[in-house]
Amino acid sequence: MPRLRLTLEYDGTDYVGWQIQPNGRSIQATVERALAELLKEPVSVMAAGRTDAGVHALGQVVSFSTTRSLPLKAYVQGLTSLLPDDIAVVDAAVVDDAFDPRRWSLGKRYRYLIWNRPVRSPLRRRTHWQIFQRLDVAKMREAAAHLAGRHDFSAFRAADCAAKHAVREITALTIEARDGELALTIDGTAFLKHMVRNIVGTLVEVGRGRHPPGWAREVLESKDRTRAGPTAPAHGLTLVEVRLGAGPRSPKTGADDPLDE
Repeated sequence: MPRLRLTLEYDGTDYVGWQIQPNGRSIQATVERALAELLKEPVSVMAAGRTDAGVHALGQVVSFSTTRSLPLKAYVQGLTSLLPDDIAVVDAAVVDDAFDPRRWSLGKRYRYLIWNRPVRSPLRRRTHWQIFQRLDVAKMREAAAHLAGRHDFSAFRAADCAAKHAVREITALTIEARDGELALTIDGTAFLKHMVRNIVGTLVEVGRGRHPPGWAREVLESKDRTRAGPTAPAHGLTLVEVRLGAGPRSPKTGADDPLDE
């Protein structure tokens, strides 16, 4: 029974998130319906990360097993033709029977986009958090430096986060600014629910001048979610890449919890 790995790109605006839920359309259900039509059999798909409602992806990795053997172009071209315009398969591969996109993930890269000009941008309304007050990017970068490394990120997890513990490692956190657009890129071994968006919300509070850069470390050390900034809107967030290993990762990464951003 072949096992397939697909890489998906999607605009999450009109979905309740990756995971099947009773309250609306999900990416997972949409992909599974299209696969069932292509393969003429029911298929269950698992993903590397359960992106929230409104969150986008450039490199979501999913996998499934099937009794049928089709050429890979049937997934890249044929499956894409069966999917709505806001979801596409950008790559397909046959993988080991034991492949699990979540447990074989060594880390993920997320990108958060902010439009920081005094006038709104209609073309960016689905992909950027639009903030009209000028942000101090230098202070945001200074604050971000306090969050890099391996820490207890309890102050940046959602109240309903089901992870067993809050220890995670951010391997890189950069902020690029050009022509009114800020791109915050965060690499890590794994993420807690809403962790990226809560970090972004906290850095924006610093950028607005409401707190000094050192406040980010105080929030981190407090392990208190109520001390951090607001959760940034979902539509500015994109799962850019899932970095895969050759097998299940070491549990030392702290990445074996089922939920993430």
